[in-house]
Amino acid sequence: MLNDARIDAYLARIGAARPRKADLEGLRLLQERHCLTVPFENLDYHLDVPIHMDVRALDKVVDRHRGGGCYEVNPSFALLLRSLGYQVDILPGQVYRPDGPGPYLGHLALRVQLDEPWLVDVGFGRNSRAPLRFSDPEPQQDAHGSYRVVPVEGEHAWGYDVLLNGKPLYRIDDRTKEVADFAPTLWWWRTAPESPFLQDLFCSLPTEDGRVTLKGNRLTRITGDERVTEELADDQETLAAYRKYFGIDLPHVPHAPGSGDAGRAGIQTG
Repeated sequence: MLNDARIDAYLARIGAARPRKADLEGLRLLQERHCLTVPFENLDYHLDVPIHMDVRALDKVVDRHRGGGCYEVNPSFALLLRSLGYQVDILPGQVYRPDGPGPYLGHLALRVQLDEPWLVDVGFGRNSRAPLRFSDPEPQQDAHGSYRVVPVEGEHAWGYDVLLNGKPLYRIDDRTKEVADFAPTLWWWRTAPESPFLQDLFCSLPTEDGRVTLKGNRLTRITGDERVTEELADDQETLAAYRKYFGIDLPHVPHAPGSGDAGRAGIQTG
């Protein structure tokens, strides 16, 4: 559990007031503010910095004004929620690729139990801005699109498919895990040459009416129906973009070994 000082620091980081009680209204506010302030990014994978899933990931988010992938930001958010009185479970998932669901434990999401269970995710890149009902397979409208949480059918089926505008994002298991269970998979993401997190470099953050994404030196800004993409001229412009759009101050520009497309690799950033 976090003490009051760390709770206040986390809430200040995401620009949220402390909920009066651990209810759905407070959860919605906290998830929305987290989504709008903490980027989905993999910069440390290319800065030769260790990736942590414990309280050090929370320190990265709160003190260093950074973001991360699901293994970092969702456990951090879980610590905040639990410290505020929410009942939170860690759930494993499989990210959908062109040929179907990827490896088990390839994604980490949260379940928050209130009057009913809610899917909470701030670490996917295309996650919803608000909690999603597990109990309703019908479309759930969100600022980021139309989501569905659909039970997987079949004799040996398990879990739920999470879809955005009809496209499957990931399959989530409703059988709980501990954060430590994801350590071998994190090691794979961190070291395997074919890992999408090593093949590409990205930092992405939704805005009130769009999204801003920096992949390498390519900056894309979406506002409503308008999309503007520009190639930044040099490292200084790239560092300035990290500061301006994400509040991230880096010592030097990270560089991915290739220039592939993150969406092609299975990382959905917008």
